[in-house]
Amino acid sequence: MFISNVLNTFCVFKVLLWLYLISRIDLTLTNMHLLLLTTVFVVIYPSCVNMCFRTRSKGDSDGDQGNACTTITIISRDTWGARPARSSSVISVPVPNIYIHHTDGNPCTSSSACITRMTQIQNYHMDTRGYDDIGYSFLIGEDGKIYVGRGWDRIGAHTKNYYYNSRSYGISFIGNFMTRAPNTVALNAAKSLIQCGIHNGKISGSYDLYGHRDIKSTLCPGDTLYNIIQSWPHFHGP
Repeated sequence: MFISNVLNTFCVFKVLLWLYLISRIDLTLTNMHLLLLTTVFVVIYPSCVNMCFRTRSKGDSDGDQGNACTTITIISRDTWGARPARSSSVISVPVPNIYIHHTDGNPCTSSSACITRMTQIQNYHMDTRGYDDIGYSFLIGEDGKIYVGRGWDRIGAHTKNYYYNSRSYGISFIGNFMTRAPNTVALNAAKSLIQCGIHNGKISGSYDLYGHRDIKSTLCPGDTLYNIIQSWPHFHGP
């Protein structure tokens, strides 16, 4: 934003300089003077307009991503009462891939119900599946909130194997979405989370989006949800 403001100020200065030169024109100017002023107008003024336009466009785009971070509610591991992970590995960012999942089982539409589901899912992953922690990077409740699983900084256990998990975040909607869609606040939360990740340098701006079933033989993330994400930006598919 600072650089953008400096460039815009420089653009304005160049335009004002040109206007000042025009105001000093004398009708007796030689042909050489006229040629010089014409060059200033033809070369500097259009380049100034183009620079300002490009700078403002980039700023607007970054602003959209930045605003996405302020429009989401992220519930930390401490807040929902996560168990400590047995072990973890740091993920390399920005990641190039996003995988969309559903957890199966009951949905949740309130903070208390979603916290209960988070505890159940973590216990299942650690005690039954033998994971070191809850598998997903983030989970989305139909209360519109985002619950931190392994988060931005740790490799998850959500898709197929280490190769896929180490290059991606797994975002899972809490519930079963074979025959119905997550509600609007949940869908918007997921999309805003992705934009927030881009803004924070966690997700590549040229990321590819997949459903879990694109990589592995599974019904996840459910037929209805899978149909929805096919219209999302960057959807890659099988």
